[in-house]
Amino acid sequence: MKSERHALILSLIEKKNVETQEDLAELLKERGVAVTQATVSRDIKELRLIKVLSETGGYKYATVDKAEAGMKERFVRIFSDSVISITASANLIILKTLSGSANAAAEAVDSMHWDEIAGTMAGDNTIFIAAKSEKVVPEIVEKLGMMIRK
Repeated sequence: MKSERHALILSLIEKKNVETQEDLAELLKERGVAVTQATVSRDIKELRLIKVLSETGGYKYATVDKAEAGMKERFVRIFSDSVISITASANLIILKTLSGSANAAAEAVDSMHWDEIAGTMAGDNTIFIAAKSEKVVPEIVEKLGMMIRK
């Protein structure tokens, strides 16, 4: 019963903007699942649901995976809007950004969790990316270029 309820909750938050525990309890009741507020609260905790900004400007429940995917999309958009140039030298990749944008663009790179990257360091308008080896630099540069073109 609990696993079926959890599956239904995940389906509901995927399809609808569920803003409160009360809204979720009501949607479950409409589908024949009698729950208390305490049960809904426990389910939210067990499913590790979080509140994220919805398209309408309010907040809604989402899974951590969905929230992270949304953040990645935003970071890629910030990255593509702020990176001016990409240059490589040995195992370093140097990105020039609009003034004040390097930290956000570096966070976009970090959020990708690419195994080929040892680390990033950002200033005001410059990012240094240390590749784990010189061999992977062209691959990283290509991926970064694709992020700019999106």
